[in-house]
Amino acid sequence: MSDRAPLEERVDLGSYDERFYSIVGRGDENVKYFSKVFDVRIVPRGTELIIKGDPDNVKQFASFLRAVMSRLERERLTAKEVRDYAKDFLEKVEGREDISESEEDIILITHRKKAIVPKSETQRRYVKAIRENDIVFGIGPAGTGKTYLAMAMALAHLKEQRVNKIILTRPAVEAGEKLGFLPGTIAEKVDPYLRPLYDALYDMVDYDKAVYMLERNIIEIAPLAFMRGRTLNDAFIILDEAQNATREQMKMFLTRIGFGSKAVITGDITQIDLPKKEHSGLVEALKILKGIDGIEFVWFSQEDVVRHPIVAKIIEAYEAYERGSDSVKDKEAEQEVPA
Repeated sequence: MSDRAPLEERVDLGSYDERFYSIVGRGDENVKYFSKVFDVRIVPRGTELIIKGDPDNVKQFASFLRAVMSRLERERLTAKEVRDYAKDFLEKVEGREDISESEEDIILITHRKKAIVPKSETQRRYVKAIRENDIVFGIGPAGTGKTYLAMAMALAHLKEQRVNKIILTRPAVEAGEKLGFLPGTIAEKVDPYLRPLYDALYDMVDYDKAVYMLERNIIEIAPLAFMRGRTLNDAFIILDEAQNATREQMKMFLTRIGFGSKAVITGDITQIDLPKKEHSGLVEALKILKGIDGIEFVWFSQEDVVRHPIVAKIIEAYEAYERGSDSVKDKEAEQEVPA
């Protein structure tokens, strides 16, 4: 705190509604959090927050409140998401970034009024790369948002009429002998491989609207083998699980891209399921296409994995257990060593 005279400011949050509790928290837990991170004293009085403290800190917190209230008019946020937004807000201030940039981070507002925004610096670079390049490779482990953000960017491009259609594709690794024993048409046989793409779509678009776009081929979901012989103009194309594309399939896919199109290729080179005799087209493409203008590679790491908090705790518990199990095994092994 500075030696300047403290400032007092009042901000009315409106009525006791969902937005009010998103800001203050059900047990005022957010008020306590804000008081600590913004270094101000906050006194709740009805629907009003009385803010006291260093003038700069008070103005900064009042500015945050106005920003989050504006955002809550467009989308729903949980109390935790508001706390996360406060953290991002402060990071931008400390980094001397323009606060309005947080509005630009919004890629898409879903049918549930949820804003899709990049949640890490790598995700921001990924979104920026997609905006600025014709072909982008997103490489890294599962759960880092590679496909999800690409889908959001595709829908945003479609909404802005920058493309006429979206094409989602991925290799069906077992599209040979094993699938042949399954009932149904070829499309029905490969449907389980494409299901993650449907899940991402339905999370962002109302079901009826998604069905409408799928029926009219505004959005097309198909196995990679179905791309052969086509030229894809004015389309946003996503190739998912690209580590399981063969070198021939990858070359075929990349040469399908036509005028006005954008392609995003995602994959995890540590999870290749191809037969041993086959070489991953993604691994080869990383070597061949390096340095070409209009093509960018974005690498994700485990630090970019976006998990539900309970999942993170489960993983930590398993890792601790496995470390303990390994130490027990080591002790048992030592006991078995003959003298």
